[in-house]
Amino acid sequence: MGRTTRAVSAAIATASVIGLSGCAGMDSLIWGQDGATTISTTERLIEAAAQGDASGFVCNGADPELREPADWEGLSAEEPERFAPEYWEQFAALDPQWSINLSLSEDRVAPGVEYPGDVFYRDTDDGLCLVAVAWWTVEGQSER
Repeated sequence: MGRTTRAVSAAIATASVIGLSGCAGMDSLIWGQDGATTISTTERLIEAAAQGDASGFVCNGADPELREPADWEGLSAEEPERFAPEYWEQFAALDPQWSINLSLSEDRVAPGVEYPGDVFYRDTDDGLCLVAVAWWTVEGQSER
């Protein structure tokens, strides 16, 4: 077997493993295990918050602004990252280790709509817990 054939075989095998393992495997490949955990936690948070039952995700002593269940409908978890206190100064005192941005489904995008745009987690012995939510407002479309 030649070098090119081995390389192609290895690429096909890798793609097959990724394809068979689904999104969670792809998230781990792209974001690492910690990032994949942040994404899956956020997906579960969104589902729970949309049902009005997100209290199990909140850190002891934290009081994140969760608002109404309808505010969480149609959201999806996007890109996790280590918390950046220089960017999120208002949340630094809450000692989060992770943040992740959320995207609003296209059918909910309208000027003035407020939605949870970023969530912030503290890493504990029991896993990630929610310490804060940053709310965003959809700006109006400019005329071209």
